[in-house]
Amino acid sequence: MNQTNIPVLDLKPQYESLKTEIQAAINRVLESGQFIMGPDVKLFEQEVATYLGVRHAIAVNSGTDALVIGLRALGIGTGDEVITTPFSFFATAESISNVGATPIFVDINPDTFNINPAAIVEKITSQTKAIMPVHLYGNPAAMSEILDIAQKYNLKVIEDCAQSFGARYYTNTHENINSKHAGTIGHVGAYSFFPSKNLGAYGDGGLIVTDDDQVAETARMLRVHGAKKKYHNEVLGYNSRLDTIQAAILRVKLPHIDQWNQGRRTVAKTYNQLLADVPSVVTPEIVDGHVFHQYTIRVLDGKRDAVQKYLTQQGISTMIYYPVPQDQLPVYKGLYPMNPVSDLCAGEVLSLPIWTEIDYVAIERIVSAIKQALVLETKN
Repeated sequence: MNQTNIPVLDLKPQYESLKTEIQAAINRVLESGQFIMGPDVKLFEQEVATYLGVRHAIAVNSGTDALVIGLRALGIGTGDEVITTPFSFFATAESISNVGATPIFVDINPDTFNINPAAIVEKITSQTKAIMPVHLYGNPAAMSEILDIAQKYNLKVIEDCAQSFGARYYTNTHENINSKHAGTIGHVGAYSFFPSKNLGAYGDGGLIVTDDDQVAETARMLRVHGAKKKYHNEVLGYNSRLDTIQAAILRVKLPHIDQWNQGRRTVAKTYNQLLADVPSVVTPEIVDGHVFHQYTIRVLDGKRDAVQKYLTQQGISTMIYYPVPQDQLPVYKGLYPMNPVSDLCAGEVLSLPIWTEIDYVAIERIVSAIKQALVLETKN
C-alpha cells in the first residue's frame, strides 16, 4: 500500500497470501478446458452448502441474478408486492421490479441501517407476498421479528446477503434460528461474490441457497434458460451460470472466510476505540455476527461532506453507501413517500477504509484526519 494514499479497499494483501493456490486453481481449470459448469462449480456448491448449513446451494452469474432467480423460484411475479428497505444498493429493488412485482419500502432503524420490523405490518396488503430484508454492511437484520411477521401473514422471506457472507444471526427468542448464518433463516438467501465482497471472486458471481427442494429445482432450471434437460426449455429463464474459474477461486478462498471476517471485526473495534467520544461521529455497534463488509459511521450536523472532502485531500479514500435511498432514485422518483430515517442517514453515512490486513498506523491516520476535519469545520 502506498504510504501517501489509503484506498477504501486493498485486495492485494489477500491475493499475495493465496497467490500460489489461486494460480494453481486457475491453471487446473484452464488445462481441463471445462469453463462452463465444470467440476469446480459443483464442488463449490457442495462446499459452500456445508459451510452455510443448507440443503441446496445454486451458483449463478451475480448477486443480482441470485435475487431475481430467487424471487421467481419462490413464485413472486406480476401483481405481487415485496416489502424491503429503501437503504440498499439498487439491485435490491431492481430485482423485485424486474420479476414484475412492486417493491414496498419500509424505513430503517438508524442504529443498524437495516429495515425496521416494527414498521413492516402497516405496509402489508392483500398483494404482499414476501419480505426482502438486507443485511446491510454485514450486519444481520432483525430476523426473529421478521420471521414472526412472515409466519403470521404467510409471507415468503428472501434475504439479500450481498454484503454479509459469513455473518451469523444471534437471538434469545428463537432457538431454532439462533446462531444461523445470514441467508439460511428465510426461505431463500441470495449472495454476491463481486470482488469487493467479504468472499469475493475475480469477476461477477452469485449464489442462491435454500432448504426447499422445489425452490432449488426451479432455481437450477431458471439459471440455464429454463431447462431441466438441455434443449428442452420449459419456462423463460436466464443465462446465469457461475464461471468455472470463479468457482475454483472461491473454493480456495472459502476456508479462510471466518478468519477474514474476524479480522474485519478487529479493525472495526479499533476504529470504535479511536473514534469514541469524537463529537459529531456515531460509530456502529459491534454486535455478535456482524462481519463489517463496510465500516460505516454517521457524521452529524451536516458535516459529512466536508469531512469526506478533507479526507480526500489527505489521500484517504472513503465511500458513501448510499447517497440516495432506492425509493428516491430517478427510476422510482415520485412514486413513493419519503422515508425520513433513510433520507437522514443518506446525508450522514461515511464508509471508511476496511480490509482484514489494514494496519493500525493507517487506521490511526484516518481517525486523526477525521478529528482534524471536524476541528476545521467547527472553526468555519
